[in-house]
Order: sequence, then C-alpha cells, then structure tokens
Amino acid sequence: MARIELKNVQKSFGPTAVIHDISFDVHDGEFVVLVGPSGCGKSTILRLIAGLETPTAGEIMIGDRVVNDVAARDRDIAMVFQSYALYPHLTVFENMAFALRMRKTAAPEIERRVHEAAELLGLSDLLRRKPRQLSGGQRQRVALGRALVRKPHAFLFDEPLSNLDAKLRTHTRPELARLHKQLGATMVYVTHDQVEAMTLGQRIVVLRDGAIHQMDSPLNVYRRPADRFVAGFIGSPSMNFLRGSVKDGVFACAGLEFPLPDAVRGATRSQDIVLGLRPEELRVGDSSQAAAFRDVLVEVVEPLGNEILIYGRVNDERLVIRSEPSLPVKLDDRVTVSFDPLQAHYFDGATDAALR
Repeated sequence: MARIELKNVQKSFGPTAVIHDISFDVHDGEFVVLVGPSGCGKSTILRLIAGLETPTAGEIMIGDRVVNDVAARDRDIAMVFQSYALYPHLTVFENMAFALRMRKTAAPEIERRVHEAAELLGLSDLLRRKPRQLSGGQRQRVALGRALVRKPHAFLFDEPLSNLDAKLRTHTRPELARLHKQLGATMVYVTHDQVEAMTLGQRIVVLRDGAIHQMDSPLNVYRRPADRFVAGFIGSPSMNFLRGSVKDGVFACAGLEFPLPDAVRGATRSQDIVLGLRPEELRVGDSSQAAAFRDVLVEVVEPLGNEILIYGRVNDERLVIRSEPSLPVKLDDRVTVSFDPLQAHYFDGATDAALR
C-alpha cells in the first residue's frame, strides 16, 4: 500500500479552471472520502490520481515518487467506477481474472487470487455466472473483486454505490468498511452522499467549486464545521440558519434576543452574524436553556418511526426540529422552541467563516 499526496494541484479545461490549488494527503492504509455537490471537482481529482487526467499545475505523489508523467497503467492503482464496467460475455471468474491475464500472470496464481477475493466478497458460488445473471449488488462486488485481485498500491472508488437501491446501499456500506479493515488498504472514495462520507471515511474532504473547504474526521466536520457551506452540507436534515444582528453583545433575530457567548463575541467585530442550529439541538417547550423562539407555527410533521421531524415557521424564518416520536404536536400548533446558545454555531455574515 502507499501514501497519496497532492501538492498545489490545479486543473483547467481550456480557459475553465475546475480544480483550484488543492493540497491534501492520504496516509498509508487510510480511508479518505471526497464529498461535495455535483460539479465540485471530486471525480476530477480521482481521475488525476488515477492518471486519467493530467494536472495543469502542482504535483501528485504515490508512495515516494511524483507520478504526473506516469501513465495510468504504471501507477498500480485500481479504480472502481460508478458503472460496473463488466464484460457481459465473460463469467464472474473471467471478469475478475482479466487484468491478471493481460499481465501474463501464471494460471495457478490467477486461480489463487480470484478464489481468495471471491471468498472475501461472498462470490464463491457465483464464479460461473455471467453479469446478466447477477443482481446490482453482486455486480458491484464483482467490480470490487476485479480490483482486489490486482493487489494495487491504492484503491479509488468513484461513487460505486450510486446505482444501488437505498436498502442495498445501507447493506453495502458496512461491507466496504469491513473490507478496508481486513485489507488495511489505502482507499480514496468519491461520493455526493454525506451519509456515506460520515459512515465510511476516517477523514473526509469537503469540496465546493474545485476548492477544499475542510478536511478532518467526520465528527469534527459535523461538530466544528469550518464555514457555513460545510455546516449546511454535512447533516440531514440540514442545519437551520438564521441571519441576525449584534448590538452591545446581544444577538437578535426572528423576535429572539440573547447575549452572544464570550468566545463568539471575541472572534469577530462584524455586526452581521448567522446563527446555525442543528435540528437535534432544538427542543420543543420551555426549558432551562437560555434562548427560545416563541409562537413557532407547526407547518409539517413527519413521523419516521424512531423520531419525528417538525417543520415550523417563526417571523418568516423556517426551522426544522428533530424530536422524539412521543411528542404530542400536530399541524397548526403554536409551540416554543428552545436551545442552548453555547451549543449553537455562529458564522460571519460577510465571509461565512465559522466564529469560534
């Protein structure tokens, strides 16, 4: 396995810059997830690492060598695509063995590696079948097996679960995590799904418009987002944002006033601040917490079994609240919603940077 490092990498297609001077590294044996909305450049970064695209500027290192001018076939990288890209006329065994045969690997070694990978992925009973006889999840495992048998320096995954239905994605995510633990392999995984990023990555890289907004552990990104974009992108339902103003250390928005925490007050001189509240940080009803929205109109209640989501409105501001399913609340109720200002998030209204 190998370490991957990108140093000041840029990529342009003609006059259009799509990757803007990004730098990050993936430790040997680490599982790193690139996450962001469509068009943020995450798949382009993966293709740059694989050698399918050439950087306009900067360096890409795999192990101890710079690979900018190294052909894709010589980088010893295995890539699993969004489409399974299996040969329909070949069996599962033949699909998994194809790359090894192209490298003229000895037949006994091919046999050993394919059966080893098939055992690991639960494909041993399917080796004689062709892709059309497999389910979507089985085809995805064949694509993984084809990568595994090569024993590459690193694995690259380009949204490999996006073609699976929701139940199968939920089943396959822990399989990928277990596979990484068993192999101890270096893995870079691209997705637009923040749930996949949070559950799979040891570190996640949050991207927008070809730039890195934050790279950290999933929990740190969730609990301490670097800016308003990260805070809104990571978490489902999304964080609530309410724009307000500050006067004499008191924050006011949507009919609510409370003293700003000292740490926030000392982090900015701006009078324009955005309050960020995660749905689970909000409580329906009065409490000992220091701040509360009064007269919140309940517009929608979504029962989800283990919880309910309440969509409310106060002074033309929208709020989403996550609560326990036993809460006696119904449409058109008017409720009080409280929160702890010390647990809230604050962002500079001009720059969107987090205030800490």
